[in-house]
Amino acid sequence: MLVIFLALWFGGAACAASGDTLHVGSKRFTESYILGEVLAQTSSPHAKVEHLQGLGNTAIVLAALQAGRIDVYPEYLGTIDLEILKHQQAAPLEQIRRELAPMGLGVAVPLGFNNTYALAVRGDADGLKKLSELVTQPRLRFGLSHEFIGRADGWPGLAKRYGLPQRPEGLDHGIAYEALMQRQVDVIDIYSTDAKIRQYGLRVLEDDRAYFPRYDAVLLYRLDAAERFPAAWKAITQLEGRISAADMIAMNAAAEIDGQNFANVARDWLAAHKPLASGAALTAAGAAPAAAPVRDGLMAKLFDKNLWPQTRQHLTLVLVAVLLACVIGIPMGVLAAALPRLRQVVLGLAGVLQTVPSLALLALLIPLLGMIGTVPALVALLVYALLPIVRNTCTGLLQVPEGLRLAAQALGLRPWQRLVHVELPLALPVILAGVKTAAVMSVGTATIAAFIGAGGYGERITIGLALNDNDMLLAGAIPAALLALLTQAAFELLERLAVRGRAASQRV
Repeated sequence: MLVIFLALWFGGAACAASGDTLHVGSKRFTESYILGEVLAQTSSPHAKVEHLQGLGNTAIVLAALQAGRIDVYPEYLGTIDLEILKHQQAAPLEQIRRELAPMGLGVAVPLGFNNTYALAVRGDADGLKKLSELVTQPRLRFGLSHEFIGRADGWPGLAKRYGLPQRPEGLDHGIAYEALMQRQVDVIDIYSTDAKIRQYGLRVLEDDRAYFPRYDAVLLYRLDAAERFPAAWKAITQLEGRISAADMIAMNAAAEIDGQNFANVARDWLAAHKPLASGAALTAAGAAPAAAPVRDGLMAKLFDKNLWPQTRQHLTLVLVAVLLACVIGIPMGVLAAALPRLRQVVLGLAGVLQTVPSLALLALLIPLLGMIGTVPALVALLVYALLPIVRNTCTGLLQVPEGLRLAAQALGLRPWQRLVHVELPLALPVILAGVKTAAVMSVGTATIAAFIGAGGYGERITIGLALNDNDMLLAGAIPAALLALLTQAAFELLERLAVRGRAASQRV
């Protein structure tokens, strides 16, 4: 009931906030981050805007759009056609719009470039020029992005079209290029606007059987967003046809190679390509091109302006999740200790819940709760924190000496009085050890919250993965590790105090 109440509370707050804020979403790769920033900065002179960046793959961002958590995000026509609407073949744009309308969604504002999927190999790969030639090379190691492996318009259809015998391994897109150059894999999937194709001198294999459709960059949006934010939407529509493939490659290069942050990359492009009606607004916002790209070091990324907001978000997630786990898990542990027949059922249920992969659990929670952000992240963290609290509560109560139970009973204490005044205080050190384990685990697990827009240190980690930026990864991992150490130290202090209190009560 408490989780349902929190879901309704946070959900209501999100809905209330969404009324006056245009929420822009983006997926977890460089180009989507940049295009999300372009949309946000284009809209910001005309409305209050929030960019929920790096939300994950298509399924998660689409769920956020349908739930109303975001209003618009950059997408690709081929993805909408084949992955979202599940068409077997490319459909006309008008048909796509008709099928999206009952979902409350629309597609508009073609941005001007086609970013199709392709497969690439190292430039020194002997003989390989076409996709059809891969069938003769069964020993080639394929390292493909997880989304590409699972997409209807990705690996399954590609392997069938070309009769490819290889079995690909899942690899994050952000590190695929380095894995290829280090010869850990031989073939990777790429986007045609990736800047690293030219940087590493890769050979893009010809799609000689015309498998891949066009992936023209467009905006997928909620139909009511254009009505709720007319001025911002008018500014957004002026982006139509203005971003060329060369522009997009240059922006990706500025982020991935020159190390500029996404906001600055978008700002520089907007300053150089001012829409006619919003140039003054952009100038007023200080959109001036940077004189020269400067790559920030680890310390600059570690102590940037987002450190405190992300720390606050991370702490809130951990504290609330562990508190909820205590409220639910301690009574479950008491029940397991009191009723031997239910003990294995309770402990088994808590154990099974903890085995569910984190991202899979988040993907299941989004449609179930109808939202992204804090609520599904809290529910996921609660699920993972339950087992150590339930198990230690049960174990601590079972370790209470039977003689003390009998003595409390002889004094005339009722069962609930024995539990509250005798058994729980004696079991407290063991229970605290379980809470400590849950809290330390939650500090690390909370980094997944960034995949669904709940913030925290995971935002830095997702950006670092997208850019293969080790400094950014460390800027997220180091604070999370320090927070875990501080959490463990705080609980160890509480455990010592609990042990001293227990010893004092026994002397009395």
